[in-house]
Amino acid sequence: MELGFSPAAGEALARWLDHLRALEGASEATVTAYRADVAGFLGFLHQHEGESLGLARLAEVGPREMRAWMAEARGRGLGARSLARALSSVKSFYRWLSAREGFDPTHVLAARAPKFTRKLPRPLSEEAARAVIEAVDTQAAEPWIAARDAAVVTLLYGCGLRISEALGLEGGAHPLPEVLRIRGKGGKERLVPVLPAARAAVAEYVGLCPYDLAPGEALFRGARGGALNPRQIARAMERARMGLGLPATATPHAMRHSFATHLLAAGGDLRAIQELLGHASLATTQVYTAVDAARLIDVYRAAHPRA
Repeated sequence: MELGFSPAAGEALARWLDHLRALEGASEATVTAYRADVAGFLGFLHQHEGESLGLARLAEVGPREMRAWMAEARGRGLGARSLARALSSVKSFYRWLSAREGFDPTHVLAARAPKFTRKLPRPLSEEAARAVIEAVDTQAAEPWIAARDAAVVTLLYGCGLRISEALGLEGGAHPLPEVLRIRGKGGKERLVPVLPAARAAVAEYVGLCPYDLAPGEALFRGARGGALNPRQIARAMERARMGLGLPATATPHAMRHSFATHLLAAGGDLRAIQELLGHASLATTQVYTAVDAARLIDVYRAAHPRA
């Protein structure tokens, strides 16, 4: 596909990706996804037009080309959600390019993604979340590994951390403070209160861990002393959910979903939950209002005599 790029288009794509890394703090995974989306779009234009398009021609892309690209993508079996993401990447690229080249990107920015049903997070109940932590704390043969797994899962549920954020903690983070500074997606920092239960769980793990947890090195270690692989926590959750009869959606990330849903159900402010989760957009956090509404409807249907 990329062979169809004009040198100028290829250079523009590279500069945009550098901009995402340097000024917007995008992770390499995000940059890779954006690159694939925009490269696919540029490759399609080359095939569709039968020629390599320079920047001047890219500035003239209109509704006809956008409709053709989306129709071709759907014809290849690309799902509505994936196409919406690709369109978002293309629009981001065009915003940047139009600002540099001085053209009007309205035709590209006005393209509408296909509608899709947003999947709701699948949180656990409060009882199930506690049961998972208790199960994880008892299932490993070595006490320090059981304590490690319980500490990680407690951080996911008690602080709403992503698994990467929990495993990114270093030895210098112990003993955990009352408020933890977390660097999340895109290098964005946030402050997260740490519950006493989470501090106690990490302290128990540190007291049992056979390795030197020096500052600058991983706080959570694998059996051989290296940084803990997230797959090990996924396996611990897998064993726990099977033992408890929970669905396959009871994953490490579900503990973060449970943190947000239970806070909201207890009257938590949506903006505050957004900050705690590190969401860039409130719209991302608002999905939990739908989860809570769905839970209330289920309770109503189960309890109402005429439901």
